[in-house]
Formats: sequence, structure tokens, C-alpha cells
Amino acid sequence: MLTNGDKMTKILVAVSWPYANGPIHVGQVSGSYLPPDIFARYHRMKGDSVLMVSGSDQHGTSVTIKAEREHSTPERVAEKYHSINLKSLEWLGISFDLFTKTHTENHFRVARDFFTTLLANGYIYSRETSEYYCSTDRRFLADTYVVGICPKCGNKESKGNQCDVCGTTFEAGELIDARCVLCGNPTVLKETVNLFYSLSKQQDKLSVYLSGKGSWKPNVIDFSRNWLSAGLTDRAATRDLDWGIPVPYPGMEKKVIYVWFEAVIGYISASVEWAAGKGNPEEWKEYWQKADAKHYYFMGKDNVPFHTIIWPSMLMAHGGLELPYHVSATEWVTPADGRKFSKSRGGAPTIDTLMKDFSPEQVRYYLTAIMPEGRDSEFSMESFETKVNNELVATLGNYYHRVLSFAYRNFGSLHGPVSEDAAALLEEVSKAAIEEEGLIEGCEFKKALKIVMDTAQKGNQYLDRCAPWFSLRSDRVKCMRDLYSNLELIRHIAIMSHPFLPFSSAKVLSYLGIESNGPLKWSELSNRPGTFALKEPSPVFSKIELKEEDEDSGIQLDLRVGQIKSVRKHPAADKLYLMEVDIGERRQIVAGLKEYYTEEQLEGKRVVVVSNLATAKLRGYESQGMMLAAEKDGRVRLLSPPEGTPVGRLDNCSPSRTITIDEFRTVNIRIGATDGRETSLSTDGMKDWSEVAVLVEKKGLRQLTAGGKPVGVDGGPIGVGAKVR
Repeated sequence: MLTNGDKMTKILVAVSWPYANGPIHVGQVSGSYLPPDIFARYHRMKGDSVLMVSGSDQHGTSVTIKAEREHSTPERVAEKYHSINLKSLEWLGISFDLFTKTHTENHFRVARDFFTTLLANGYIYSRETSEYYCSTDRRFLADTYVVGICPKCGNKESKGNQCDVCGTTFEAGELIDARCVLCGNPTVLKETVNLFYSLSKQQDKLSVYLSGKGSWKPNVIDFSRNWLSAGLTDRAATRDLDWGIPVPYPGMEKKVIYVWFEAVIGYISASVEWAAGKGNPEEWKEYWQKADAKHYYFMGKDNVPFHTIIWPSMLMAHGGLELPYHVSATEWVTPADGRKFSKSRGGAPTIDTLMKDFSPEQVRYYLTAIMPEGRDSEFSMESFETKVNNELVATLGNYYHRVLSFAYRNFGSLHGPVSEDAAALLEEVSKAAIEEEGLIEGCEFKKALKIVMDTAQKGNQYLDRCAPWFSLRSDRVKCMRDLYSNLELIRHIAIMSHPFLPFSSAKVLSYLGIESNGPLKWSELSNRPGTFALKEPSPVFSKIELKEEDEDSGIQLDLRVGQIKSVRKHPAADKLYLMEVDIGERRQIVAGLKEYYTEEQLEGKRVVVVSNLATAKLRGYESQGMMLAAEKDGRVRLLSPPEGTPVGRLDNCSPSRTITIDEFRTVNIRIGATDGRETSLSTDGMKDWSEVAVLVEKKGLRQLTAGGKPVGVDGGPIGVGAKVR
């Protein structure tokens, strides 16, 4: 426990602000929202004074891009997703003291005051620069409105200021073939005047600051020190946009404060708003202006330098405010194909959709169990089902229900003392609880959860050794003592699990007859009740049974004949090619075909492309579709449209919505055979049938054709029944 003598520790839990451009997804929750919630719940149990704040970042250019694509306004889009995400976080039980937003009068005032303070302190100055400008749309373009080719690694979808593949940062004009995201036309460079923040002035102070952070996790401290050692450069603090906070500087009222600058100030403005809402407007200062307050920041790894370098430097430049005490950053949760989950590209299960079919604690358990603390982790619905059913339900839920239902049914009320062997076991559990404390305080939540589950497994084993179903008739006194011992173990587990599984923790304690007299305290672990007056229990957790996708569920493939125009080796993967494919428009497709085709064999070849699959990033390069191939017994061959077929859609295909990789996997495509009269998946008794691609639908089999001719397998038969991948 963080202590300051006998004084209660004040802890600010600052959580990174999600862009209000879409629903939050499982990657964000596992990486950014569950870790601080577990941490905050634990410290509240320890008696610390915790303030946990965050909110929707409503001024990011991702919001304006979304608004333009939806033919809406930034404010409407921002409010729509703020409302959706607030409901999702509340459903999950993320225990914010305040989850606010940046488009508020309070945030405008606090951010502008912060800006003018840095201006008065000599950290803001004006400078003329060249910026990207779209002549078609007649406006300056923010970095996310510009894409082009990275001059270092060749990534064709690099943003205006940074390449997400190699990490190189650019000044305006360094990107090759820069174009506007919205209209697709080339950009030009145009002179403009903006205000800049003197980040470079803080180089030495930040070196001293980071030198005292050796206890931070390697992924945070190493990244930060490398960033610093490369040398800090000043950053534009204003932008030529009309959505955001107007700049409080004469002659620049039509510009806005750059979102990177004003969003982090939200940690202060949220604290100010929280204090005002409590009726004590000065209380925020207890967390920001007192040296004994500890600030913990939680985020994904892509936000590290903003919180370890830029934000501390801004706080130093302002003066009188506490710096980050600890910064905890996770890696990424990715789907099984290795892409990064993204709200803009889609493909990630969102919390508002999971709410319809699952319980909060099924989601909380799984996303904590796969938390990407030391390295990236994978999410899949199959893994979700397995972990919940085989761990949460079969281990923890099973132990809870076996003991509670048997004890309630046969006794109703049980009193101590515990048995001798139970006393030894509870001593082990007390040591495990101390280990759990250290892990949570060190922000190692996945390991801490494992301690809880290991304790539950020991409970199941202990119950089996006690076998109260036998002693119920032969030795009722022993039976009562053993059950009381198991109930005491359950009480320990319920308290230890509370930071992770707060809903079930409260439910189990109520079944034990323990009434809540205020917030649950960690110290209750040592306060053993003399008697358990049980209430009738019901199963605490339920199994997940994933629904099989209906093959006629409305998922449609927009299949197109494409021609491969160029092929090159993937620079970071031995088995992948990067291909430019013409499907009526040029697409970059990444495919694992190096084991089966040479570059020369692929160039010029006609292929079948799933064109409405969500864009994926494979080992750092975007793949804007998928080429279909047949696979059987280790052999892989591309599907082959009839010779001479022009590029374009296959027969009976039409434009369709974008689908995720998980949705694509529910569509059943096989290699079948036809004699021109019917299509089948079997050649029993038939000879000389051509093997073709068959789409298996609920209402029958549909042969894939282009120009009225069947789509077959490149290079001849591969075996009837082969799976298309």
C-alpha cells in the first residue's frame, strides 16, 4: 500500500482519452481501461483516496474525417460516440469518478488558461511553416488527412507526420506522393503561421526526470529514453482547422489549439470538473498541487511519449503541478491474423455489440486473462469461449456453487472454528493475497488474477479432500467444520477477486450473509466471521455458447477478378509477398504465397479477390483485400478465373458492406465439381468433372463464375473437397 506515514495517500488515476470516432473495442478495454479500473478498485479497498478520470477526445481529426464520411458534423459524431462509449464503460463496471469530454465549456477554459500560462512563461512562439494544403478542398490538412509513401521504408499508407510501420517522423513535404485522404488528389505545400511549443527547452530537465524512473516497465522507460536521446524538437501547438478550441492569441482566433496539446490537459480539466460537481471547487488541487499525491497514467504503447515526455514537459513549463509518478503502458491486443485492432479500419469486436450476448464479468475476466502487459496478445471468440467456460466457470464458479449450494441446502447457517488443515491452507492464501497486492501495485494484473484462480483451484481440491457429502451422514460435526472452512476460503477469494470481478464478488459475499456497510476493504481478509448465515445462492457465472453463424445471415462477398500488376518480397516477413492488384482500382494485397509461387509466376496472373474485407495490417503493411486459394494436404493453388476474363465483379456479386475477417470465416467456400447440369461436393461415381469453386449457402450450392464460365483451380486439380482460404 502507498502510505505517507499515517496519512491517507491521494492517488490520481489518469486514463488515456479515447477518440470519439467509434465504439471502444476489446483491444482498448484490455489495454487501457481494465488496468486502471483494477488498480483504482484495489487502492480504494486499501483505504487510499483515489480520483480516476478520463473522457472522450472529441477534437481529434479522426472525428472530423468520420463526420465528413457520414455527412454529419464533428459535434454530432463526437456526442454520438461519447454516449455509446460511456454506456459501454458503465456496463463493464469501469469505476471512473468522472468520464467527461473535451468539447465542454470547462475544458475550453482550463485548456486556454494552460496555453496562456505557457505563452507567458516563454514556451510558446510563432513561426512560419510550410504545411500540406488541398487545392481541391481549399484547406490546410491535418496530419491524419494526408497519406503518402514513407521515404524510409516505402510504406504507401504513411500518415502526414509519421510512418506507423518504421516509426519515422516527418516534416511537411518529406512524404512522397502526398495526397488528401478525402478526395485522393495530390497535396501542395503552402506557407502559414502557427504557434509552436518549445519542447526542446526541456531536454535536460526531462533527462533528469527520466533518470529517476528506473522502476518503470522496460517497454515504457526504454521507449522514452530512446525518444529523448534522439533529440527533442519543437512542436506546432496550433492548427489551421475550425473544429477544436480557438487559439487565445491575437490574430489567430480562427485557428485551434492542436489536439495533442489540449487533450492531455483534460486530466486537469476533468479533475476541476469533478471537484466542482462535488460542491468543493478547490478539491482538485489536493491531487495536483500537493507533493504527496501520486499520479498513475494508463494507456496503450502508442501513447507512451505523450505521457512520459511531452506531458511532463508541459507540466514543468507551467509550474506548480505534480508530474507523473508512474506510467503503465500495455502492448496491443490483436486478432489471430496479427493485425492491430483499429476503430477506423474496423474488425475489432466492440463493447456495445458484446453487451447484447455476454455478461460484463465474462468480458472482464477474458480481457484481463489475455492482457498484453509484456507483449502483444491475441483475441478470438473461440479463445473467449474456452477461457470463460474452462477457467471462470469450471474453476471459480464451480467452487463457489458447489460449496454455497451444499451448505445452504443442508445447514443454512454455519459457525467456526476452521479445521486444522484449513488453517494451514488459509495461511497460504493470506501469503498469496500479499503477493497479489505487490503485483497489482506493480501493475501486473494478469499475474495477480492468476493468483486468484490458483486459489480457487486449491479450494476445489480442498473440498474434494473434505468430501462433505460423505461426512454429512457419518460425522455431522466434521461436515459442519469442513463446510465452514470452505466458506471462509470462499470469503477470501471473493475479496481477492473484487478488483477484477466486482459484480460476482459482491454477489458471493451477500450469499455468505455478509452485508455491505460501505466500500469493501482489503483489511476484511483478516476479519473472520464467527458465523455464516447463508442466503439461497444461484450460479454466479454462466457458460458461453457461441452461436453458429447462419450461412444465409446476410454476409455477402464482393468477389472480383483481379490482375496482379507487380510483386515484391515483404521486407519483414519471409513467407509474404506485397502485390499490387488491379480489380478495377489498384489495391495492395499481402499474401503468404512465397512457398507456392515465384514472383514471375504471379505477375500478370488473374485471381479472385475478396474486395469488401476490412483492411488489415500484416507485419506492418496494409492488405486491402484477400486473394482466394484452395488448400489441401499442404498444397496451395490460387483460384483461377477463365482465361481472358476482364477485371471486375464475378457473376451474381454486387457491392456489399465491409466485413471483418471473423465474418469472412463463417462463409463456406469449397472446391466442388460440375458436369454443367449440377454442382456437388463429391465426385462419387463421376469422371471427367472439372473442379470449381462452390459457395455453400443455406438454400443450396452456388457455383462461382466469371463471364458465364466457372472459376476453377490454377494449374489443375487439387482434390475435391479442398478448403478455400
